[in-house]
Amino acid sequence: MMKLSTLNYVSPLLVLFYLLFVVTVAKSSQQPTYMNYSFPAVIAFGDSILDTGNNNYILTALRSNFKPYGRDFFGEESTGRFCNGRIPSDFYVEILGIKDSLPPYLDPDLEIEDLLSGVSFASAGSGYDPLTVELASVLSTEDQLDMFKEYIGKLKGAVGEERTAYILEKSIVLISMGSNDIAGTYFLTPYRKVHYNVRQYTRRLIRLTTRFILELYRLGARRIGTVSLSALGCIPMQRTVRGGIKRNCVEPVTKAAQVYNTMLNQSLMALKKTLSGSRIVYLDVHNSLNMLIQHPNQFGFESVDRACCGIASMELGPFCSTFSLKICKDASKYVFWDSYHPTERTYGILTSDLIKKTIDQFV
Repeated sequence: MMKLSTLNYVSPLLVLFYLLFVVTVAKSSQQPTYMNYSFPAVIAFGDSILDTGNNNYILTALRSNFKPYGRDFFGEESTGRFCNGRIPSDFYVEILGIKDSLPPYLDPDLEIEDLLSGVSFASAGSGYDPLTVELASVLSTEDQLDMFKEYIGKLKGAVGEERTAYILEKSIVLISMGSNDIAGTYFLTPYRKVHYNVRQYTRRLIRLTTRFILELYRLGARRIGTVSLSALGCIPMQRTVRGGIKRNCVEPVTKAAQVYNTMLNQSLMALKKTLSGSRIVYLDVHNSLNMLIQHPNQFGFESVDRACCGIASMELGPFCSTFSLKICKDASKYVFWDSYHPTERTYGILTSDLIKKTIDQFV
């Protein structure tokens, strides 16, 4: 009897243990949510966060198609990405299983297959403010929309109007713009401060943002994600220029970014309600990047206030080159690659987290 009662007591524990084991294994084998979705393409607009090399093909000094840029990219190729490797537009197509990287639209060697699965129209240094574009001599929002219209024409010629409409409707469209307007044109030049305070300037940018999204919608885009501004006051360049001897984060710049983000989110919510059949998504990177900056050790980073490339943390574009006095050996230990842009590892962490949190909203 004693043996039998022991068995009766132990059996439920064994069953419970077995059920917990099965559930744990089942959960671990489940695919991430985004693997259940299929998008024909990713189409990108904006600035250097999404520019995969368009500036290589225009007359501008703002380029990065030389070493050490791209040293950790496929084939160690300097493609014009402002990074040591891949950037968010690349991670989006890779994680969603579309292709390994997103090509720039202006690449003359593109095949129709490249166009069908998405391209980038973004231009490093660009912004919504026409003055930003003029100062950097890069592609404006109007230029990018003109290229998009040309792209649509090429798709129609290759696969017909019906298939083109499907691609535009079902693809994820990414926009990243505004950081050069706020951090550069407003805070580092005198031209806009004379006429606008931060809120007034931000409202102007939001009106231009809304106009841009409405035009994309009119042209057939439906799943549009707009990236927030990051903690701009904490990028190495701002720390060097305005952060004092201790190179602290510059609070007014970060607060301006937060004001912009709040207005942007509100604007996107309003658009979502008025644009029939749309999926308008706010993509918040401000809090995620701030988390890396405030708690670097948790993510394996050793440097958050200095750039991998450059000794003064002012180096960017042609000033970050093989002639730079300092180029770190391991960029994965740095949050920032140059004075303005994150490293590939930082981008990978931010983009993976972004996709996991927001991909459902695109469906």
